[in-house]
Amino acid sequence: MTAVNKTKTWSVGTACPVSSATGLEALALHERMPVPKTKQDLRQNIGLMPLGGIKPVVKADLPLAIEDYALIGDCTTAALVGRNGSIDWLCWPRFDGTACFAALLGSSEHGRWRICPVDPAARVSRAYHDGTMVLETVFETADGSVALIDFMPIGQANSSVIRLVEGRRGSVAMRLHLTLRFDYGATVPWVTQLEDKSGLTATAGPSRVVFRAPLPLQGENLATVAEFNVVQGECVPFVLTHVPSHLQVPWALDWRAALQRTEAFWRGWSARCTYAGPWREAVQRSLLTLKAMTYAPTGGIVAAPTTSLPEQLGGERNWDYRYCWLRDATFTLLALMSAGYLEEAQAWRAWLQRSVAGSPDQIQIVYGLSGERQLIEWQVPWLPGYQGADPVRIGNAAADQLQLDVFGELVDALYQARKHFLAPVASAWAQQQTLIQHLEDIWELPDYGIWEVRGGRRQFTFSKVMAWVALDRSVRDAERFKLEAPLARWRELRDRMHATICERGFDTTRNSFTQSFGSRELDASLLLMPVVGFLPPDDPRIRATVAAIERELMVDGFVLRYRSNTEVDGLPPGEGAFLPCSFWLADNYALQNRDAEARALFERLLSLGNDVGLLAEEYDPRARRQVGNFPQAFSHVALIGTALNLHHGRSGATTRASNHTPRDAGPLTT
Repeated sequence: MTAVNKTKTWSVGTACPVSSATGLEALALHERMPVPKTKQDLRQNIGLMPLGGIKPVVKADLPLAIEDYALIGDCTTAALVGRNGSIDWLCWPRFDGTACFAALLGSSEHGRWRICPVDPAARVSRAYHDGTMVLETVFETADGSVALIDFMPIGQANSSVIRLVEGRRGSVAMRLHLTLRFDYGATVPWVTQLEDKSGLTATAGPSRVVFRAPLPLQGENLATVAEFNVVQGECVPFVLTHVPSHLQVPWALDWRAALQRTEAFWRGWSARCTYAGPWREAVQRSLLTLKAMTYAPTGGIVAAPTTSLPEQLGGERNWDYRYCWLRDATFTLLALMSAGYLEEAQAWRAWLQRSVAGSPDQIQIVYGLSGERQLIEWQVPWLPGYQGADPVRIGNAAADQLQLDVFGELVDALYQARKHFLAPVASAWAQQQTLIQHLEDIWELPDYGIWEVRGGRRQFTFSKVMAWVALDRSVRDAERFKLEAPLARWRELRDRMHATICERGFDTTRNSFTQSFGSRELDASLLLMPVVGFLPPDDPRIRATVAAIERELMVDGFVLRYRSNTEVDGLPPGEGAFLPCSFWLADNYALQNRDAEARALFERLLSLGNDVGLLAEEYDPRARRQVGNFPQAFSHVALIGTALNLHHGRSGATTRASNHTPRDAGPLTT
């Protein structure tokens, strides 16, 4: 094929010249524009405040709506690709590595890679290739149409992003704009031409990426740019590969073979799904998303591949979710097991056991991808935040919080693993006994709760419920499998916990359980009380609590975590509806035989997914926008669980305390 550059015609099949001073290096030689380092500089540069002498970046240069992104990944890291053909977020070499594309939290000057038609009026549609994480974005122009196919090859020694521009009709003029910025947009790398003139390398400190392109590249304003034409039947490949800077530049990838292997991997994985219900497409996409957010070397699953996407547009509820939360343990295990993915469930259970190994008084709520414990939180001064929502946080200080509910989630995960024979019955029993012994000493302490509040410790009701779960599951396992344990003491403590929660956590004047002992506030985590088996779903206190949450925590049909205008979380008020809470309400409807309401709510939640089926952490019903980190594992796990429950009906929506062991894709409530 031939393609036309601004200055010359070239053949994609032949070796193409690259300018002697390419990309960022070219500008460094003659136009050294200052790279802003302060928050004020960057807010000025993205047009949030005037700055004399510098032209503000136009609004189109800012990140898209959160729901306008899609995910690609290789089970070590992931990238977000916008409907406009721009990769605005990519961390290397792992999910929690530093970003080389951080435009998601600023503007193009913080790093992005855009490929799109020159025509600004191009119509856009996109979809994943069936059963895969290979994304195809189709641009339709007056002159023709092209497909941009984005994927990250699986199982390579070095992580790569491959982008293929494929002509479908006519001839389309295309534009490439590559801005590399290491260290979350702070560091401009030094760019040099590859010896074989097939592209360039960009290096700064320990980081290096290799960019290969079959066309001439030009340096412009600290970026690498190109324009080219694509006609029907032709394909132009671009490959960006990460490699530590002290190692040799890797050989060029065979992009055709990489695409074939990657599609085969994802389709083979998808074919293992045992769920065949009415929502198979949504369930399968959620499972694929979970798999893409799995760090394959250790089995850890990140809560989200992003940091600091705001829970309130323009607000400061911005957190780093690129780590693995113990709280997700049982939810994730049940979702994977119920859909037939026992190997992934086993890997997740093994990650859990390794991560919490050690002294029980040092257990954390969240760990790194390999079980790392030092997740020191700091704020990035040079990033203005997603559409101006600052601060941008790296690390997560919640790792240092006492949250009693994680003891219940961890022990419940071990209980489910034994029930489903993921590990030998006695596996981790000694470790579990030590955890329970520690919990006996601390369960009456106030903690920070499931929502990781920063407004001080309280006697959160749900935290006490999950402490009860830890005792309950330990007693059940000891009884069922004849494991050595101080059963009499455990039973007595379990009963005392239950009585205390029912007495102090239930407000008789409100006729409802409350967020914390002595409080009158509600909390959506109370919806999990029947799910974990604390009380039956038809208990009058549970029915009354569900009714109170429906009255007071629902906005436009979706459930808030709690009323954020209280002082409980120590932050300014305002956030979206936390999506898992609405799925939990649908689960309660199913448990209470309110099937029509359960299905209606579930279908409405499905409608919130974007055009490729992805969900963020929250939804802002007033702005009609997805908010919070994206995509969110917790939201997709909840979707899977509710779909399984509804598919199997009331008899299938069992509580997590049930001794029922499914023989197929069992309907286990998450």
